[in-house]
Amino acid sequence: MVINGWKEIIDQEINAPYFQHLKEFVKQEYATKTIYPKGKNIFKAFELTDFKDVKAIIIGQDPYHNPNQAHGLCFSVPDGERIPPSLRNIYKELSDDLGLEIPNSGNLEKWAREGVLLLNDILTVEAHKPLSHSNKGWETFTEHIIEALDRDDNPKVFILFGAYAQSKKKYIHNPKHLILCAAHPSPLSAYNGFFGCKVFSKTNQFLESVNRKPIDWQL
Repeated sequence: MVINGWKEIIDQEINAPYFQHLKEFVKQEYATKTIYPKGKNIFKAFELTDFKDVKAIIIGQDPYHNPNQAHGLCFSVPDGERIPPSLRNIYKELSDDLGLEIPNSGNLEKWAREGVLLLNDILTVEAHKPLSHSNKGWETFTEHIIEALDRDDNPKVFILFGAYAQSKKKYIHNPKHLILCAAHPSPLSAYNGFFGCKVFSKTNQFLESVNRKPIDWQL
């Protein structure tokens, strides 16, 4: 379980009635089905990016639902796994935006340690069944996490790819933060407003403008 600056925030959620129902559901799912990610990785995003260190938040939908892909960070896959199409497009934009070399691995743990919270809205999924754990309570949990980040005055950037992530804008009100929106990097939409969005350079320009260290996006 998370033992850093997130602990108090997450403990408050865990003790809420909605989370008790969610916990029982998830426990039963892991006991009877193939669920991703591994249980030890459900809260990995919070373990790798302490609350006080968050500089940027990228919001995904739910974990990858094929074997060996999901490991607790949105858009990320472990070393050695094939890089998913959306992440390939993220890398292409990263290269075009900042001139960085396109990585050979889809593992985004370095970004997490740089202060990028890679947060899925739904933290678990049944194998081969996308969104199978939607409307079970995870969305409430994530909403409260976003609200906690918003209340904190340490300036940060919310990076929202696609309509689903952008629906979370309603939880972000603090004028100290920056919201960057772009199309989803999926091959179906990347050419309709993702490529050329320059979210990486815009994020760093904002961080520098508020005297925060920019993110080293090179993997």
